[in-house]
Amino acid sequence: MAEFTAKDVQALRRATGAGMMDAKAALQEAGGDFDEARKILREKGLAKAGSRADRENVQGAVAIGSADSTVALVELKSETDFVAKSPDFLEVAQQLADLAASSGEEAMRAHTGPIDDLRVTLKENIELGRSHVVQVEAGQVVDTYLHRQDGRGVNGVVVVLDGGSKELAHDIAIHIAFAKPEYLTREQVPAEVVAEEREALLGITKAEGKPEAAWEKIVEGRLNGWYKERVLVEQPFVRDEKQSIGQLLEAAGARVVTFAQITIGG
Repeated sequence: MAEFTAKDVQALRRATGAGMMDAKAALQEAGGDFDEARKILREKGLAKAGSRADRENVQGAVAIGSADSTVALVELKSETDFVAKSPDFLEVAQQLADLAASSGEEAMRAHTGPIDDLRVTLKENIELGRSHVVQVEAGQVVDTYLHRQDGRGVNGVVVVLDGGSKELAHDIAIHIAFAKPEYLTREQVPAEVVAEEREALLGITKAEGKPEAAWEKIVEGRLNGWYKERVLVEQPFVRDEKQSIGQLLEAAGARVVTFAQITIGG
């Protein structure tokens, strides 16, 4: 019979999240060796976690990491917001973001151990979600914004400017967080997406009984409105809707080089 105490069982439960009987059985199987028992529980826990892999995980947390001239946005996914705001979950999310910024996305995605441990201890379908790693060139201005809810990041943004100031970059990052643009300029919108929207707008216009001679003008007007909802430089600035983001940038002698955003549930 392996020799261990009730305190050993409690310590193993705290370290692994296992139930009392499971912890006791693992210590018995491991001959009282704590590390071996922990390994046994982890392997059994991962086997159970595999059965949860098809469960929906639309909750989670966003973390922002930075290193030298690199900024990373990373999403760690969970099934519930309760798990997503737990300290262990948030710590791993931040570790992954820092690793992505310092060593790249490939190194981050290879760092699976901490996520496996979360799957075992928190008993949810936890996995790495979306990520963006943004390189900042010399002379460029970068800023980030992370909207938090109950202690977890739920809406993360990074924006890089040529020209302008840190304050301008921050204002635009906040704008992006709430306006959620899909593209920087209308030239970046895929042609097939534009064609599909144009066709849909034409159908709406025809159904309204508008005169055929006016169809093209009406569709173009509506398409311009569609662009204003999705294209950053054409969106009205959230702090002053009388000017667009493009006009704001022009007045400051700046341009957006790139931006990235991750929103939980978005």
